[in-house]
Amino acid sequence: MRRIYDAPDPDDGTRVLVDRLWPRGVSKERADLYEWCKDVAPSTELRQWYAHDPEKFAEFARRYRVELAEPAQADALAGLRALVRQGPVTLLTAAKRSDISEATVLQAVLSGAE
Repeated sequence: MRRIYDAPDPDDGTRVLVDRLWPRGVSKERADLYEWCKDVAPSTELRQWYAHDPEKFAEFARRYRVELAEPAQADALAGLRALVRQGPVTLLTAAKRSDISEATVLQAVLSGAE
């Protein structure tokens, strides 16, 4: 998991942006993405409620896991799981604090550490 604003690293493997919105100031070329998986991102409503407030992270993570079970997000999550089975995947986010972002929750879900 990394911020999309960081330069790509040779060890990144498959780079996947997991934000619903495209990050400001990042060109598609600079992003060096395999995929922009916006369907796995939290809903607009959840994202706006959360607003990256550290005190809301636990409840955000709980609600986000519920959303991940909905059909469109479950399909996108299955696609990410398939990528992870093929080799290293770096989840990218534009969040200033990646430790309290949806990428953190996704990383835990994908690693089975729920």
